[in-house]
Amino acid sequence: MFTGIVTDLGTVRRITPGPVTRLEIETALPVAEIALGASVCCNGCCLSVVEKGPNWMAFEVSQETLSVTTLGSWRVGTRVNLERALKVGDELGGHLVSGHVDGVGRIAEMRPDGGSIRITFEGPKPLMRFIASKGSIAVDGISLTVNEVTDSSFGVNIIPITQEVTNLGAAKAGSAVNLEIDQVARYVARLLGKDSQGTDK
Repeated sequence: MFTGIVTDLGTVRRITPGPVTRLEIETALPVAEIALGASVCCNGCCLSVVEKGPNWMAFEVSQETLSVTTLGSWRVGTRVNLERALKVGDELGGHLVSGHVDGVGRIAEMRPDGGSIRITFEGPKPLMRFIASKGSIAVDGISLTVNEVTDSSFGVNIIPITQEVTNLGAAKAGSAVNLEIDQVARYVARLLGKDSQGTDK
């Protein structure tokens, strides 16, 4: 479990394709404190550490994960939002994030809005019913507050500190992002007999 508060902006340093793809990410996180097998949120995806060095961690990713997230488009040099797993007693600065991606969205528009940047994301239409104005959503693992929602898009404002410490600072219109709906919406949908794609269960 995570909070959507990014604690490091890492960089992909090596990608090794295979039956499972190996991803190595350079990081300023205290790697010595992170155990093998520990969970780390990488651009919104919960991955397990399989190897580590003084300033890097390695993860193995299945073909399924590559096909349903943005990880399949990563290249050496891709910037990655990183967050260690939440511990009991930690401050919950964002909202509860599982690291299970519900769908891939795309930046439709970015424009200045005072001292912040207003971003409009297009998302899979079945997910839109789970996104609420003034509610929370995780975009590439970042906990964000939703401004408004339509049948196919939603908007947020990104303040300067978020631009500085996450990959949204270098994002452009057309960039793909991992989306995770709020846990509350997920369980309400379950109680109503719907899954996260909006279909009957």
